[in-house]
Amino acid sequence: MTTLRSVAIGCGHYLPERVVENAEFEKSLDTSDEWIRTRSGIERRHFAAPGELTSDLALKAAEMALENAGIAAADLDAIVLATATPDQTFPSTATKLQHALGMKGGFAFDIQAVCAGFIYALSTANAMVLSGQAKRVLVVGAETFSRIMDWSDRSTCVLFGDGAGAVILEAQHGAGSSADRGILATDLQSDGAYNDLLYVDGGVSSTQTTGVLRMQGQEVFKHAVSKLVVTGETVIQAAGVNVDDIDWVVPHQANLRIIARTAKKMGVSMDKIVQTVQDHGNTSAASIPLALSVAVGRGQIRRGDLLLMEAIGGGLAWGAAVIRW
Repeated sequence: MTTLRSVAIGCGHYLPERVVENAEFEKSLDTSDEWIRTRSGIERRHFAAPGELTSDLALKAAEMALENAGIAAADLDAIVLATATPDQTFPSTATKLQHALGMKGGFAFDIQAVCAGFIYALSTANAMVLSGQAKRVLVVGAETFSRIMDWSDRSTCVLFGDGAGAVILEAQHGAGSSADRGILATDLQSDGAYNDLLYVDGGVSSTQTTGVLRMQGQEVFKHAVSKLVVTGETVIQAAGVNVDDIDWVVPHQANLRIIARTAKKMGVSMDKIVQTVQDHGNTSAASIPLALSVAVGRGQIRRGDLLLMEAIGGGLAWGAAVIRW
């Protein structure tokens, strides 16, 4: 008897042209390249150009994913787009992407789980595939976090960047074992008690303003490591595999120290960790699909490899997925 699986058939990414090196912040902040590298591992990041929207970044990543998969937008049944920086309050950025791709059928919607957004979107798309609601789903993470930074706060504004990543899932049949290609398990968690650790101090209902990002860095670090370890171990067990079976971990690219500490606690060698944080900074919901696409493009991740993806963001919201590429 066969089992339906959501199999990744293509991926893509896009980074804005403007590259901002750490040294650029030295002109306006009491900081340095060494200070930023030591605390985050970040060396540079990309910022969207004036007038370049989240939907524009998403479109470039989606087009690359479609080309990589060898299909057209008309072959898609749905788009699930994760973002905390939408073009508008409404309608969804996903519907703008749908239109830009020339996709006349199907449906599109946004998901907001900040840095964990792509994992939430991936899990949602997987559920739609397994339920038979969609055969092919474009899952996108896209952000323009440069639009919500407090440029006087050196503890936050140096950490984030803009970008987009995309993965296309297709319904395929497997044998029902952990050797199947596709998503083997997902785990989603959240706890609103930690709202004040990472948030934007504005909103439609509360202040009628956009606001800027606020973060209690040390507390976020502590929760990130402990919660990523638990969700990672939970999803590995649910997938019916062991940590030693994992070929690559594709973590949320927020902070190299968080990545290294989590890997150590899970007993995973840093040689198995996909790292792009040094070049992209924290791109929130775009982080994992962006890193994934880069790793696939450079031949690091190959068909049949077993991947663990995990992320945590404001909410707090966190989660993980195990997928055989």
